[in-house]
Amino acid sequence: MKAWEATVRKTQAVAKKRANTIFGTYAAASNVEEEIVADYQDEEHPSGEVYHVERFLPNGDYYAGYWADNFPHGTGKYWWTDGCMYVGDWFRGKTMGKGVFSWPSGAMYEGDFKSGFIDGEGTYSSSNGATYKGSWMMNFKHGRGVKEYANGDCYDGEWCRGLQEGQGKYQWKNGNYYVGEWKNGTICGKGKLGWTNGNVYKGYWEDGLPKGNGSFKWPDESLYIGYWSKDPKDQNGTYYPAGSTLIDGNLEWDPQNVYNVDLKDCKVCTNEKVTILPSNKKLAVWGSSKAVDSSIRPRRMSVDERLDACTDRYFSRIPTPEAARHSTSSAGTYDRDGMDDSFVGLQMEDISTRGSPIRIPEEVKQQGETISKGHKNYELMLNLQLGIRHSVGKPCPPPSLDLKPSAFDPKEKYWIRFPPEGSKNTPPHQSCEFRWKDYCPKVFRTLRMLFKVDPADYMLSICGNDALRELCSAGKSGSFFYLTNDDRYMIKTVKKAEVKVLLRMLNTYYNHVRAFENTLVTKYFGLHCVRLNGPAQKKVRFVIMGNLFCTNYMIHKRYDLKGSTFGRITDKPESEIDANTTLKDLDLNFIFRLQKNWFQEFRRQVDRDCEFLEQEGIMDYSLLVGLHFRDASNCCEHTSSGCLTPTDNGGGDESVPHLSKADMDQLLLYPAGWSSIRLGVNMPAKVERTERKNDDEIQLVGEPTGEYYDVIMFFAIIDILQDYDITKKLEHAYKSIQYDPNSISAVDPKQYSRRFRDYIFKVFVEDICRISR
Repeated sequence: MKAWEATVRKTQAVAKKRANTIFGTYAAASNVEEEIVADYQDEEHPSGEVYHVERFLPNGDYYAGYWADNFPHGTGKYWWTDGCMYVGDWFRGKTMGKGVFSWPSGAMYEGDFKSGFIDGEGTYSSSNGATYKGSWMMNFKHGRGVKEYANGDCYDGEWCRGLQEGQGKYQWKNGNYYVGEWKNGTICGKGKLGWTNGNVYKGYWEDGLPKGNGSFKWPDESLYIGYWSKDPKDQNGTYYPAGSTLIDGNLEWDPQNVYNVDLKDCKVCTNEKVTILPSNKKLAVWGSSKAVDSSIRPRRMSVDERLDACTDRYFSRIPTPEAARHSTSSAGTYDRDGMDDSFVGLQMEDISTRGSPIRIPEEVKQQGETISKGHKNYELMLNLQLGIRHSVGKPCPPPSLDLKPSAFDPKEKYWIRFPPEGSKNTPPHQSCEFRWKDYCPKVFRTLRMLFKVDPADYMLSICGNDALRELCSAGKSGSFFYLTNDDRYMIKTVKKAEVKVLLRMLNTYYNHVRAFENTLVTKYFGLHCVRLNGPAQKKVRFVIMGNLFCTNYMIHKRYDLKGSTFGRITDKPESEIDANTTLKDLDLNFIFRLQKNWFQEFRRQVDRDCEFLEQEGIMDYSLLVGLHFRDASNCCEHTSSGCLTPTDNGGGDESVPHLSKADMDQLLLYPAGWSSIRLGVNMPAKVERTERKNDDEIQLVGEPTGEYYDVIMFFAIIDILQDYDITKKLEHAYKSIQYDPNSISAVDPKQYSRRFRDYIFKVFVEDICRISR
């Protein structure tokens, strides 16, 4: 203990002497620093050798532990002059593995670290006595965890990005409890609250208060059922006494008592914020174990191994994923000619390569053909834009999440005529006369609100001055696809049978996407029909969906995965396959590795979505996957042109300076850009290359090769409007005679769901991080 106190005193003295330089005593302090620098000089060590050191660093910090190549590496203790301290495992200058981080306030975290972040399983004890024990990701409580608050309350359940989200139980100190759904740290969704006096509320919640359908039950079995709202005008319900027993002799019980009295003692504690995190701390690492010029001051390094003076200038020019959505410039281009000389000393990481190199295109052509005047579908596009502008822009009451059953009635559709000269409700236009049909407008208006789609932006994307782009059919259905110019929305023509399926399942679809914010099923924003006047009376039905690949990242590979083998290989010659080609199951030569918490959430959501589709009798859906390879040279503003990657010219063995994968991790996963990452969108992951055996038996998933690549992933479940109708049953019967019934796509929904999940959970696996020393 005395030795440690002496260390602290000596370190503080060094910091004080360094501080004197600010106030004019530079010469004296400089001499002291030269003495300290001289103390650092030790024998030279070969590159890669791990050895033990104890050092007082120039800025007053102290480190004792194992060291390699100018970085803490192994177990060690680092003490900062502000009082923060870390004791545990290091890997090339980053906290990695098991460790303890303590704050001067008395707060402490003990558990797993990864790449400088609190990540994995661990316990945080705050200075006020509160504790959290559970899962973490990127400094956030994320996954399953238990939080015991300083006032005696306790929460046990799911967390997302530092807030309660999902299923959880909150127990108040006084004995009251809530069990149910949470969102963004507040009670929201379906749940039950019980009081110590025996009263129980079961129903829906919003922003911590009962909102929607619910029931209030007393211990004597008397009951109030109805619609709940804090606004008395919106309340509507019925009181049912238990036999002849009355509450206080009064049948006219006021549900407002729950808001004004019962919920007063049921306030959820707020979550404290930590201002200084381990990933924010800087390391004043000594630059070399060899003789150096004492006049050159060592550069400060961050805990993630980056040199502030040179790399911060570089990283500041590259937008985070959040900022990238608001900019289309290529400001993140890496200029090697202007690179700081300090980069030369950085040790570079390489990507192992084996077999033939992966073909990653240097540029991706814009998809589709612009629909300009003279195009065969030019008038149809004008009609569509006029109809959308009318449907979205007309005045109507604000949407409510609690829709009446009548809103989902398939008969809830409206026709309106658009003559060229205009009418009372429609503007004049240059297209031919047409009629416009809107299906269940209240439902889709509410869905757009639920999916956080701004009506003005929605209209501007589809109906602005920019023309749509037409894509050719992407499958056997013969449907045509249209993309908005900003790539946000995709418009797909659908058959009458598909319209019927969507309208039939619209109620359960609405409840599903409302209950599960991270659902992977396609997001629908509108269902419409255009009927062109004339002898043919042609009808074109179409649905508007979100475009999964609306991103500033270049999508290098696209896959459509079903889990079947018959016909599930691209029929294009290899020379015609590019980044816009959608590959299939037998083209896939990767296994996707997700971080533990993301993988667990992925499994849960795929199970929920497949159960929903199975119950609705849906089959033939698929998982659409897009991959952006982080280290692909010259292919995106988010990656530097100096990165080393397998390229078309097979130059995988040629080493050139590039930023490490850890640096790219810090850039792409830094918490400031966290809000742009969610399940299936902007997800950082690894892919492992696979190879199939050369034998007669078809191998759906190849053998792992140990060759890894860092990627940004996008995925969603698409094509969810095909039910197992008579056509599909006949297709199944016919193909089963010629081929293995398990290899074809047309199977009953239960079998399809089981086969789809079995396949997807072989292709997507948990990424197990192994730390080597």
